[in-house]
Order: sequence, then structure tokens, then C-alpha cells
Amino acid sequence: MPELHLPLIEAAIFVPLLAALVVSRLRSPDLARLGSVLAGGLSLVCTTAAWQDFLGLGVPIAHDHWDVTEQIFGHDVFAIDYLTAPLLPTVALLFVLTMLSTLRTKIRRFSFGGTLLSLALTLATLCCQDAWGIIGLLALGVLPPYFELHARGKSTRVYALHMGAFVGLMVFGQTVHALESSSSHSLLASVPLLMAGLIRCGVAPTHVWLTDLYENATFGTALLFTTPLCGAYAIVHLVLPIAPQWVMQGLGFLSLITAVYAAGMAMVQTDVRRFFCYLFLSQSSLVLVGLESVSHIGLTGGLCVWASVALALSGYGLTLRALESRFGRFELRQYRGLFEHVPTLAACFLLTGLGSVGFPGTIGFVGTEILIDGIVGTYPYVGALVVIAAAFNGIAILRAYFLIFTGTRHVSAVSLSVRVPERLAFLTLSLLILGGGFVPQPGINMSSAAADEIITLITQTSGDVEPGSTGSEGARVSEIDH
Repeated sequence: MPELHLPLIEAAIFVPLLAALVVSRLRSPDLARLGSVLAGGLSLVCTTAAWQDFLGLGVPIAHDHWDVTEQIFGHDVFAIDYLTAPLLPTVALLFVLTMLSTLRTKIRRFSFGGTLLSLALTLATLCCQDAWGIIGLLALGVLPPYFELHARGKSTRVYALHMGAFVGLMVFGQTVHALESSSSHSLLASVPLLMAGLIRCGVAPTHVWLTDLYENATFGTALLFTTPLCGAYAIVHLVLPIAPQWVMQGLGFLSLITAVYAAGMAMVQTDVRRFFCYLFLSQSSLVLVGLESVSHIGLTGGLCVWASVALALSGYGLTLRALESRFGRFELRQYRGLFEHVPTLAACFLLTGLGSVGFPGTIGFVGTEILIDGIVGTYPYVGALVVIAAAFNGIAILRAYFLIFTGTRHVSAVSLSVRVPERLAFLTLSLLILGGGFVPQPGINMSSAAADEIITLITQTSGDVEPGSTGSEGARVSEIDH
């Protein structure tokens, strides 16, 4: 396997891991935030450099230079490919912006050490190529939110039951698969692995733990645990290569039902956190719909939506978090008229919200269009349901905007203006969302190359996909001119 010029991937993982040990011992919350932002920023630099180094090599996959894990385990564990290359800096950026935008009102309740640990585990998961390694890292990744719930005195029963089932099903399914011959893939292996992925992604009816997490954990922790979509990464590497076609169609059906159901629920929610949770469930389920299609254009659209969910919905969640830092937990029951006090938050709220549902000129527009185009060719009615889900989500976002920012005048004795770190975070996300909308071709090229790699992986391990079945569709993606 080709290698990068520097050990950038391992540096991006071990820097926040080591910093978490130091930050957790600091008594000053301000110093903890500063150290966390610096460590996260260094990890962001390393992941961005790894992305550029990978593109310069011109190969489908590459591992670290001086790979320590290869010397320990005897094979490459961490590697970067077309799927993970843009995901790694995106995840690192979201963690940095979340820590940077944490106000003093939340700084003592937000665990910076736990956040750095989650960053290291998430990056390690997204660049891990070993099946058991992915399972082990995903199992470790569920611990920081559990410890936070326990430390806050909240009930951990719902979260523990679902995550316990998630880990148990992964271990059982992969054990069965490891005992099988290389040419056979039984349902006893693929179905448990798929069920584990559905639980981690929150597909209905296993979404209860998500609403419980958003209600009981800090908003930042819940946001960073869900938006990277590690469950979708597990499905790509553990389920797609071995699952028969009808199992994947079941995944698409459940994901589509979840997308429409969650969109409808988002329109009627009064609690802000539950509203965001259902909005996230709806949009993230569309990624799984694209993965189920196992066609070049459908996969490309699903991966593009993955990027828009990670950026736009994370920005939307950070906007709601900033509002919550000023007003506490509030409900969508009456008009609040906050536009005059926080016009920056109002603009970011609208931009990130509409960007997540595919408004023209934003990062979500191209991905949603490609996804619908890839699905309609095979399942015409599925494409219509995707449009309905996006429309419901758009209505829910506009409803929340009018209730929060318009309708009356809000009187406040203190300044509610946006602070400089928050302004920097929102400006960065706005530029990325608009840049991905007006110049979408680089993102499409990366997603298209990642779709090729996924289809190649499936072709090598199963006979469900014909090797030459994606040529015309690949040409259709390359011919899209925006």
C-alpha cells in the first residue's frame, strides 16, 4: 500500500488523545478550553495536510509514513482514501468550532477532556480499515457520552441498552463472518451487522436513544457524537461488502420511512432539542438511502448528502446551542422576536438550516439532486418520498425561524450580541456551506471517486454487483455541469 510522506494520520489521532490527559487535570475552565482548541486545531492541520498529501499521491488509498500500528499489529490499520480524506478535516473542524464557540455560561458543564478523547476516537474510527478495529473503536466511542450522562445525574438506561445492543450485534455478526469461508456470506452475519448499524444511525424504531441523548446530555456532546455519522461508516465497511441485495433494500426502506417520519415529527415539535434531533434523523437517513442504492450515482449523491449533513446540520446545531447559551432551554410555542438582538445568529440559522435540506446555492443542493436522480431511475416512488421529506424539513426550519426571530419585540437588560469566537465559527461554516454550493465540482469528484471505491469493494467480496454496471452512470456524474 502506498504511504504518505509524513505520519499525519497518527499525529492527528494522538495529539488530541494526549492533550485530553493534560486538559482533564486543569482546574481552570478557560485554560482547558484554550488547550483543547489548540490541540484540536493542530489535529485539523494534520488531517488537512493528510488530505492534500493523499491527493498528491494520486492513489486510491494510502497509509501513514512510519506506521506505528503496522509494526504493532503486522498490517495497516489506519489509512486514508477518497471517502475519509474530506471527512477527517471536516470532523476535526466541527470539534474545534464547537469548543471555540462554547460560552462562559456553558464552559463549566462542557467536558473538554472528554471532547478531545471523542475527537481522537472518531478520527481513528473514520480512518480504520480493519473490521475488528472499527468495532473496537466504535465500542470505545460510546463511552464518553455515557460517562457524561452519569456525571450529570441523568438516567443512562435507554442509552446503555441501545449501545449495548449495538456493540453486541457488531461483535456477534463479525464473529460469524470471521468463521465463515471467504466465498460465503450468511444472513447470520450480515443481518446482525445491519441491525447494529441501524441502531447507531438511529433508524426508526431504534431512534429512542437519540432523543434521550439530546434531552439529557449537553448539546455539544450530543452534536459531536451524532453528526460525523460513524454508523454509516460502519455500514460501508462491515455490511455493504457482505449483505445480499434484499437486505440492503430493507435498509433503504427503513431509512426512507425514518426520513419521512422524522421530518413530519420535526414540524410539530415544541422542544428545540427534540426538533433538531428529528431534523437530523431525517436528513441523515437520506445518506443511508443513497448507500442502499449501490449504484454509482446513488452512492455519489448519498456521500454528498453526508458532507452537507456534517457541515450544515452541525452549524445549525451550533446556532441553536448559542441561543440556548443565552436563554436556556426554550420551546417553540410562542414568538420571541430575537432578530434585533442576534441578527448574526438569525442569518446563520437560516443559512445552515436551508443548506441542510438542499436549498439552491448551498452545499446540500447538489447532493440532494444527485441522490434523487440516482434513486428515481430505479425506484420512482422512492424519489418522490425523498422530495416530500426534504419539503417537510424545510417547512419545519422556516417555522422554527419565524417563532424564534420574528413576531414580537424582545426586551433584554443585557447584551445578547454574538461574541468573537462564535462569529468566527459561524463565518467559517457559512463560507464552507456557500462555497460548496457555488463551487460543487471538487466535492462531487471526491464523492464520485469514493463511490467507485465502495462499488469495487463490494464487487471484490460479493457477486451482487456487476463490475461493469456503473460505467454509464459514472459518465452521467462526470457530465454534471454546475
